[in-house]
Amino acid sequence: MVAGGMPASTEPSHDCPLCPRLHDFIAGWREREPAWFNGPVPAFLPRDAAARPSEDNVRLLIVGLAPGLRGANRTGRPFTGDFAGDLLYSTLISHGFARGKFEARPDDSLELVDTAIVNAVRCVPPENKPTGPEIATCRSFLVPTIGRFPKLKAILTLGAIAHQSTVRALGLRVAAFPFKHGAHYQAGNVALFSSYHCSRYNTNTGVLTQEMFVKVFANIRDKLGPA
Repeated sequence: MVAGGMPASTEPSHDCPLCPRLHDFIAGWREREPAWFNGPVPAFLPRDAAARPSEDNVRLLIVGLAPGLRGANRTGRPFTGDFAGDLLYSTLISHGFARGKFEARPDDSLELVDTAIVNAVRCVPPENKPTGPEIATCRSFLVPTIGRFPKLKAILTLGAIAHQSTVRALGLRVAAFPFKHGAHYQAGNVALFSSYHCSRYNTNTGVLTQEMFVKVFANIRDKLGPA
């Protein structure tokens, strides 16, 4: 069990009621766009030899903020359907953390390699802004998600909120592991990397360049060694 008596499940139900504001927001979009996924977006995992999702060989976990309204909330796969996914998955492929072709839909040929992707907040928040209590509530899923990977060696957090929630999920003090683009900390047995989020806003404003993002993944690859 986790704080508040909630079960230590890694995935919320599709109609998760724990955050009323997010639940109601998604309910409204189910009426407007019934063909969309419109629910808490599950972790994206690599596949085993039988093409089943598998956490057994995951060495890198990427933690984003929350699903985009017309991205993962629509498609049901993290970083799929909006600009952030274009940059993320092309970088993953170029560094051997993914293979196949990313076509911004969950049935494309993209496969993760020794990598899993999840969001700190599983449900799309209005204006992409989850509240503090919502972040804390969804950490009840992030904690066991981190624990489900027996070979985990590195975590990459995308943005300050994802970083801080991950630090707390690891049972550490945020002040001891401050968010900074390109930072690298050792958090017990796990190397903790951080980057600005690969959102269109950040890239359009120059907060994050492709070169800056690629450098983070080059550092992770150096840490983990060959694929």
